[in-house]
Amino acid sequence: MISNIESIFKNREVDLIGDYNKYAVMICITEEEEPSIVFEVRALTLTSQPGDVSLPGGKMESGESPMEAAVRETMEELNINEEEIKIIGAMDYFVSPYNQIIYPFVGILKKCDIEWSKDEVHKIFKVPIDFFLNNEPDKYDINTVPEFPDNFPYHLIIGGKNYKFSKGKREQYFYQYNEYVIWGFTALIVKSFIDIIR
Repeated sequence: MISNIESIFKNREVDLIGDYNKYAVMICITEEEEPSIVFEVRALTLTSQPGDVSLPGGKMESGESPMEAAVRETMEELNINEEEIKIIGAMDYFVSPYNQIIYPFVGILKKCDIEWSKDEVHKIFKVPIDFFLNNEPDKYDINTVPEFPDNFPYHLIIGGKNYKFSKGKREQYFYQYNEYVIWGFTALIVKSFIDIIR
């Protein structure tokens, strides 16, 4: 048995414990006099988060690397060719409390006149990077607490229902730019990007 365990773990690649949905997004920076970040308003017909502001991106497909997914999704949503975006590099990735991993990338968008995919995107807008450098987002602290089913076996735990279960806290950010509200994971990623370049 020991030799079997050794052979399994000797060259095993590490991964996260648990089942996660993996996504990749792109911070697209325009090559204009005033460099800006491209945002999407998600199509109102989508079943998930219709009308929310997001970065180009989406769910990774089987066998796809995070960067490949970010490029593919950006091409599909913005209706651009691969040569019209120059990948600069990767940002830190984010593990959400909702079993999601989000891999953000930064790229230069070489096309300024975008005819986006109407199936996935309601409209796009651009926000100058200087806006984010000069305006801190509103911040709200959110508590994350465990929620247990009725049949949870408290009797198997010392302390039962009175056990001091761990609680978490995370920050929710909001940027308001003209009529648009950038919030949630999108705002978190943008703030992280701004903190890095600052």
